[in-house]
Amino acid sequence: MTTYLLRHSSTHYSAAHRVNGDPTVDLPLDPAGRVACRTGSGVITAVQPKIWLTSAFARTGETARLLMGDTNQPVKVEPALNEVDYGQFEGRPFTEYARWLVAAGPWENPPGAAESQREAIRRMLAGLRSALQLPSPRMVVAHGLLASVLRWHRRTSRDAPGRAMPIFFDEVPCLYLVRIEDREVADLTATLLEVLEAEEQETAAAGGWSSRPEDQRTLATFDGPSVQLEETNSHA
Repeated sequence: MTTYLLRHSSTHYSAAHRVNGDPTVDLPLDPAGRVACRTGSGVITAVQPKIWLTSAFARTGETARLLMGDTNQPVKVEPALNEVDYGQFEGRPFTEYARWLVAAGPWENPPGAAESQREAIRRMLAGLRSALQLPSPRMVVAHGLLASVLRWHRRTSRDAPGRAMPIFFDEVPCLYLVRIEDREVADLTATLLEVLEAEEQETAAAGGWSSRPEDQRTLATFDGPSVQLEETNSHA
């Protein structure tokens, strides 16, 4: 029993490193994103998913439709997979949100947002776990943050077990595909939810989030003159 997690194809926001966490914003794939779906459809055909699960955002639904082609497979929308609510940073450069995030911490809601980054990750993990109820193999089309968190967990559980969850995760490219067996989905979501629960309790006990040196260093690379725009992280 297998789940395939896929980051959606590119939009003009993701190409420009702007954030979009509002599913009512009309943000379709850009021309390059549509071409990438058409050229990558053969890989998906080889997987032969029985059902597709997408977030409520237009870019995940469009990615699914283009990749499945004429197969007419069922598509289920799961809002728990939605992108982070960025509040007042909606449509703005990722760097603006990133500076606020380091100062306020990942458990604070951005002004005008209904959730924090950590709450959004917890929600996304629950959305991924809900895929286990669907026929296998299943294709989950979601956003970059979820795929980045899973990749971080896989790498650190092998190379640096016990490492604290960062604020910023290495960005995965559009159409990044992750294969996960059902037992691993159950195990990794349970583990990551425990990590988040422990971090939330520690933050509350300490009276708030304390900025960590690694977060400051990562933020500095976003604003550094030698860093190209495409090297910054944006999961939109």
